[in-house]
Amino acid sequence: MAISGKACRAAAHMPVIVGVGQLMRRWSAHDGTDLADAPSPHGLRAAAARLALADSGAGEALTHAIDQIIVIRTMADSVPGAPQIFGRAENPPGTLAAALGIALEPDKLIYSHVGGDQPQALISEAAAAIWSGEKQVVLIAGAEATGAMKAAHKDGVSLDWHQVATADFTDRGYGTPLLSRYARTNGLGAPTTTYPAFEQALAHRWGHDSVQHRAAMSGLWAAFSRIAATHPQAQFPQIRDVDFLSLPSGENFPIADPYLKWDVAQDAVNQGAALVMISSALAERLQIPAAKYIYLHGAAAAKDVCPTMRADLSQSVPTQWALGQAMDAAQIMDARAIAYIDLYSCFPVAVFLAAEALGIDWRAEAQRLTLTGGLPFFGGAGNNYSLHAIATLVERLRGGARGAYGLILANGGFLSKEAAGVYAAHPPAEFQAPRHMAAEHLPDGPPLLAEDCAGHIESWSVGYRRGEAADGYAFVRTASGGRALAKCRAGDAPRFSAHAAAAKGALIGTTQNIRHQDGVNYLDFDA
Repeated sequence: MAISGKACRAAAHMPVIVGVGQLMRRWSAHDGTDLADAPSPHGLRAAAARLALADSGAGEALTHAIDQIIVIRTMADSVPGAPQIFGRAENPPGTLAAALGIALEPDKLIYSHVGGDQPQALISEAAAAIWSGEKQVVLIAGAEATGAMKAAHKDGVSLDWHQVATADFTDRGYGTPLLSRYARTNGLGAPTTTYPAFEQALAHRWGHDSVQHRAAMSGLWAAFSRIAATHPQAQFPQIRDVDFLSLPSGENFPIADPYLKWDVAQDAVNQGAALVMISSALAERLQIPAAKYIYLHGAAAAKDVCPTMRADLSQSVPTQWALGQAMDAAQIMDARAIAYIDLYSCFPVAVFLAAEALGIDWRAEAQRLTLTGGLPFFGGAGNNYSLHAIATLVERLRGGARGAYGLILANGGFLSKEAAGVYAAHPPAEFQAPRHMAAEHLPDGPPLLAEDCAGHIESWSVGYRRGEAADGYAFVRTASGGRALAKCRAGDAPRFSAHAAAAKGALIGTTQNIRHQDGVNYLDFDA
């Protein structure tokens, strides 16, 4: 039977992952290790890139065929004005290209946006570029060495992370701000401050008091820690049982209600990961073994509005949409058909909401929801975490049944940007272009108030420093349907914390007064 020209083109341009690499380093400034051998973001991502190229079996030939390098933005480069105490690579993708001995034009050297969604989003982008014929070989790499940075700084040791590359590059910048001025002014900020709003709202929707939700979070994370304990690249491969995870302690101190230290992503990692995607025709010409091939069967990405503008703090419509659309593109109707899953796990609520969207009972199948052990136990490698998850998935799919599928959900910001991908070792019948949903398509949230008002608490949190309540906020809904975000005045957080403890955290639905002063909403405990 003759093969049509369209079918030949499809076969030639089908994007395929042919190489993955990841590594983790343990390092201490006072263990006798040579400072010149200390991990750095540049060194880790170059090492991971070399591992990925070697993994393909066509290392040198594949290296010189690369026509685009994308580097995942480091966390230090993700916050404007953040200190770079040991310097930085001035041109991350150009520095990586130089380390690999290749030269590319500036438009082919990309430094990504901010966000944990980027690994999956960029793979989807690379696949579309390869399918269109715009690119043939794309290398994606990223790394974090926050563990080495913290260890060296603590011990008064200076590291030199300054790297210069003469080539220009394309810096995609920080992207659209994910928190409005209203949100920042009235109490939201870092992820550990903001995610509690979603967690508390979800606990309320599920009918959990603080004790019940603590048990749920600890049960989920205990299962994740068991997976991390078996992963060779996990930064914290220690099994944590429910008892340890449930109780505040010197090792598991309060961060922000309802979170303790080990409920959140741990950033003190030295980890790097990389991936190579190529057109199938070039993979054949380079004689890369077919056993290395992993295909993207479906991909989708969705964005959300600022948390203060969301209709329901206990839901994530973009999570539901991205997962559903990626599975639909791959012609998978039921999550039970997926053999391998990794859900972004910066905080428990991110996993709970994704499992709910997939129809998976996390109580019975918690270990099925991660391939690495998650950001608290495998390690929170900043924006690059999901590249580790994808590298692990590629290895699983290669070693599993040829018909098996794997699913990745990558999350950026404050459940702000979701990117999902479905993978398999067999090719799809045809390439499916990545699907996208903009935040403009979401339902409108309630109007925001900046005025004296009163209403019922919709969600809340108290933040802690050195074990003491330091700040806090609450979302309040008024009888007219408006929403006000308000924060504690200086010194009021202990009162708010004591009130929450007396109510076992069951503050949602109770009445709260708000006083607006000098452009800020404050929780009023004396009215």
